Amino acid sequence: MKFIALENEVVLLKPLEHGDIQGLLEAASYPEIWSHMSTTIEKMDDVNKFVDKALLTKREKTEFPFVVVDKKSEQIIGSTRFMDIDDTHKRLEIGTTWISPAFWRTAINTNCKYLLLQYCFEILNLQRVQIKTDHENVRSQRAIERLGATKEGILRNHMVRKDGTTRHTVMYSITLQEWPLVKKHLQQLLIDATEKFG
Repeated sequence: MKFIALENEVVLLKPLEHGDIQGLLEAASYPEIWSHMSTTIEKMDDVNKFVDKALLTKREKTEFPFVVVDKKSEQIIGSTRFMDIDDTHKRLEIGTTWISPAFWRTAINTNCKYLLLQYCFEILNLQRVQIKTDHENVRSQRAIERLGATKEGILRNHMVRKDGTTRHTVMYSITLQEWPLVKKHLQQLLIDATEKFG
């Protein structure tokens, strides 16, 4: 699969590189981002590890990490990636997504997901895109459901969190057959967001 930068008038999803480290650190310096994430970014060493690990998975072709850039300010405001990439079965996962809290409840996440999903289904011709989240992360579950993804179920005792507790994982997906309706739904959300946020 070939991956490229994706953008519209609101957001740029740029392939992650080492030069993004300072911008990522500034965007990540909010503890509330990391409550349900498997990693935590607090200091420069954390960002270096985050970027090094992400670029290793990129070289191994198992993941493709992006930085999220707000087009208005031209600042890095988060990160997301394609994960669990499977050419044979024409599927992948969108995950490790985080955005600076100032951009929560704005149109940024919807724009990101629209660009990613459109590329997956219309350029890569994938059969399935999945998104998963912690069973305790209700905010994330609502955001995923708002996109129009189908909840498939809960994987019990699926992961061990960084604090050692057990996480159940809520699984969602969008299939190629569902994409036309999901696309229309997302386009309407983006129209509504433009009217609300300008």
